[in-house]
Amino acid sequence: MTIRNIITYLFICIAGMVWAIEPGDDTRQGVNDPSFRSLQVTVDGNVMSIPVITLGGPEQIVISFDELGDDRRYMRYELIHCDARWRPEGLVDSEFLDGFNMGDVVDYRFSEATLVPYTHYQIALPNEQVRFTASGNYLVRVYPEDDPNEVLLQARFSVLEPLTEVKAGVTTTTDVDVNGSHQQVEIAVDAGDYPIEDMFNDLIVVVEQDGRQDNSVIVSQPLRLAGPRRAIYEHLRPLIFDAGNEYRRFEMVSLSRPQMNVEQIVYQDPYYHATLAVDQPRAATMYQYDRTQNGRYLVRESDSPSEDSDVLADYIVTYFALDMPEQQDYDIFIDGDLVNRRIDPTSLMTFNRATGLYEKVLLLKQGAYNYQYIAVPRGTGSTRGLTSVVEGDYAPTIHQYTVKVYHRPRGTRYDRLIGLATVFSGS
Repeated sequence: MTIRNIITYLFICIAGMVWAIEPGDDTRQGVNDPSFRSLQVTVDGNVMSIPVITLGGPEQIVISFDELGDDRRYMRYELIHCDARWRPEGLVDSEFLDGFNMGDVVDYRFSEATLVPYTHYQIALPNEQVRFTASGNYLVRVYPEDDPNEVLLQARFSVLEPLTEVKAGVTTTTDVDVNGSHQQVEIAVDAGDYPIEDMFNDLIVVVEQDGRQDNSVIVSQPLRLAGPRRAIYEHLRPLIFDAGNEYRRFEMVSLSRPQMNVEQIVYQDPYYHATLAVDQPRAATMYQYDRTQNGRYLVRESDSPSEDSDVLADYIVTYFALDMPEQQDYDIFIDGDLVNRRIDPTSLMTFNRATGLYEKVLLLKQGAYNYQYIAVPRGTGSTRGLTSVVEGDYAPTIHQYTVKVYHRPRGTRYDRLIGLATVFSGS
């Protein structure tokens, strides 16, 4: 058995079965092959950025990921233009690209002195072969060179035409409660000189909280118009979000000693293992402010004098535990970029009756991580995670809200992204 097969088998055993995604079946971001890890989509490598660049601007979307094993894989990628709801629009390549809609993944480096060998890859867009000619949502699918039907992983990003002015704010004075458990987003879209025939019906507004996909909302009509060119979105039920709580944090940047919220880190041949401090529910506790990265993670290792963590950071078998009675009405999931924000078996916690804990084991690259626990009601078909069950909902919680405004002009075939705003609650 090769090293890649051994590591892949290990990952499957500790992380559970990965849901396979057939081409055209799903446009969620994530990895579909268990040998791939640490997928990140940034602007020019800034992990705190939201994955949006300006059409014709100097920025690049950088898609980075690792494949476990000691061999390079020959891969290619393609782009798909999607509408505001992330549904493929079926455009011809020439309608949104200048160049060929196929690129080779040629930027790669092998890990250095790690117990878990891997190859680190990067894709930067646009580049000499691929240039965008249309704004909107883009899905990148990566596949083996010899099998374009096998989707190894896929990544989302957006391209913006800043044709409208978008202003957003967040208030804790909502229309659904007086208990301080929700946050309401308010938005104003000023079209200026950009031609929109019907400001009341022709815009689509999408709002995301911390990049989560399970609770993002789409609003197709404003509450009112303030003049012929300004749409106001306020006091709308879809724009009221559960307030949640600050993200939990842990760090494992050194293999020689435990760091923040790590009880122990030990070497057990052939890998390092990290046991996190047992988490407690926070739904019935007092709110405590903590400065977090809103669910993101930063790859970093501190044992080497070099700062090239992309290839020097090792992978660690990481144990999560939540001290909470078994829930009959909910399934409990880990949420955050560390699981690609997916609600599926890769993030599902398992209740261990022998220990009385919800448990999960993930293979994670060294770094600093944010995460939280969300609950999904059983038997309802819901894919929306609730923070109230484990984390609680507290109005002062700091969240980053991203507002995207789309427009499909009459007679055209795709949703243009014509406006963008980001705002933090509490600011």
